[in-house]
This record gives sequence, structure tokens and C-alpha cells, in this order.
Amino acid sequence: MAIISSAAAASREGGGREAAPPRLVDPVPTAEERAVPAGREDGLRPKRLQEYIGQTALKQVLGIAVEATRARGEPLDHVLLHGPPGLGKTTMALVLAEELGVGCRIASAPALERPRDIVGLLVNLQPHDMLFIDEIHRLNRVAEELLYPAMEDFRLDLTVGRGTTARTRSLPIAPFTLVGATTRAGALSSPLRDRFGLIQRLEFYDLDDLRAIVERAAALLQLDLDPEGALEVARRCRGTPRIANRLLRRVRDVAAVTGRQRIGAALVDEALGLHRVDGRGLDAGDRRLLGLMLEAHGGGPVGLETLAAALGEDPATLEAVVEPFLLQVGFLRRTPRGRVVTEAGRAHLGWSGESGPP
Repeated sequence: MAIISSAAAASREGGGREAAPPRLVDPVPTAEERAVPAGREDGLRPKRLQEYIGQTALKQVLGIAVEATRARGEPLDHVLLHGPPGLGKTTMALVLAEELGVGCRIASAPALERPRDIVGLLVNLQPHDMLFIDEIHRLNRVAEELLYPAMEDFRLDLTVGRGTTARTRSLPIAPFTLVGATTRAGALSSPLRDRFGLIQRLEFYDLDDLRAIVERAAALLQLDLDPEGALEVARRCRGTPRIANRLLRRVRDVAAVTGRQRIGAALVDEALGLHRVDGRGLDAGDRRLLGLMLEAHGGGPVGLETLAAALGEDPATLEAVVEPFLLQVGFLRRTPRGRVVTEAGRAHLGWSGESGPP
């Protein structure tokens, strides 16, 4: 299966603001991870559906679609995969291409700034090839309009000339499958979203699936990881395979430096303690936010702008990067009056009632 990546993506949404330092538990890929060609991250990505752990309902739907496509000898319907970052949308696109025995070209929407960028991708596709576009909700209007006839009729409508001499020319292209990935399905325009035949959401992974993912990764990395060590990594990875693999690599580093061959729960705790990732997957940034709310505001309610100013963070960063996991585990709650630390959040930090720290 051929894999061809586009140019590096443009900087993430947020304009010219200074980027926040990378967090070990951030599900967004780091610069180091983005630099590794897709499908070659230490060989940890599964290659076939049967190797893909978790997402049972999604695998069933796509497995049926793949079998039907093979029987008809047609390209797979266009697929939109949405859900939080780090859950395997890119991996699933590569798996689908492998299952169908076709090439897969990979692009990121922010890199497709000019019409010729997307035209170049489309005209070079072979019959039944797959085009994967990450962050597809960030496509500009011109790129979207070029995709409409390409997705429906496998043609490009190009404007030749200018002014009164301008005319439209239709250029046929090979039948292909577009796989789009987004963390914000609601941000897609209706005309684009309606052209996908399969729209599927990826969910956070449960503890058993995460432990299996960690054990598989440890075997591929040739690590001697015991079941309790695998479970400890799984507990701290915030339901996200990308974070699980990243944590496992940091544990591997400590094991290598300290000369320990067998990786158990104690070594995992020691290694991730160095990165201040606790037993529930919270890092220093998470605890700093909860601690500020408890110490300065009695646990809330407190507004997002107030928290951002006190922490020296951008409000959008807090809302998009720090808050989601705290909401997911029930340590934080949004109310009409602002954010509130829940009883579970208080207990995790060792606070009781309104009396402050023990």
C-alpha cells in the first residue's frame, strides 16, 4: 500500500499566539510524532481490521462496507470519521486502504491552501485509491467546492481564463474514496457532510481495550511488561491509544536508563511520576486548574476568562485542551454561572467539603 504525505500542516488554530508547552497527556500529536511518516510509528499502528483493538461497532460497520465493496469491484463510499483526537482516525484510514489493497494519500486540510494543492492530489490518484484529509473541517471554501463534483461524479470543474474569456472545463479523475477526519463534525458545512456515505464516530476506549493496546505495543517494542504494569499505563492514558503509546515510551526510557528489564506497576508509577502524571491521568496542568478553583474560588462557580487570566493561559486553550478530560472523568462541571469542581474532583485532590485542604 502506497502512503504519500502532504506538506506539514499549518499551525493549529489560535493565530499568532505563543504555543503552549507540550503536555505528555495531550492527545494532539507532538511535533516529533508528526515528523514520523504515517504508519511507521515504531510499527505500533495495526495494519488490518482484525488487529485493530476496540471500536467494535465501528469495525463491524466498516468491515461490512469493505466486503461489499470488494464484491462489487467499486471504490468504497466516502467516509467521515469524527471524534476526539488520538483515538485512531488516521490509523483506521490506513487500515481500510490495506484491507482494500489500494494506495492512500494523506493530507492535512490547513496545508491545502491553494486550489492547485488539492487538484494535484486528485489528478494523481489511481483508480479506487484513498485520499485521507485530516482536520477536514478546516478546508477553505475553494477547496470544498472543488471536492463537490470530485466526490459525486469523479470530475474536476476548473475555471480557465479570466473575465469575459473565462470558461469552465471538466476534467475526469479516477474513481476514489475520500476519508475525512475531524474533531469537530459540527464545523463541517452541510454540502460537504452530506456527500459522505459513511459517517462514524470514534469513542474513548475502555480499560480492557486500553490494556490490550498497551500489551500489544509492549510486545512490538520488545518490552517485558507485566499485566499490572500494562494496567497502570492504561489507567493513566485518558482513554486514548496515542497517549498510551506515548506513556509507554517514557516508561521504556526510565527502564533503559535504570537497567531494569521487567516493567511492573512500581516502575510505571515511578516513571510517570517524573512527568507528574498521576494515577487517573491528570498532569500538573490539570491539578493546577482544579487547585486554583478550590483555593481561590471555593470550588466555583468561576468563569473561564477569570481562570485563564489567573493561570496565564489562553481561554481557548483551557477550553479545548485542559477541560475536556476533567469533564469526562467528572472532576469538573460546567454550569450557567461558570465552572465548578465536583465532589469527585475534591476527593481526588484531597479536599473535603468547603473547608479547604486537609
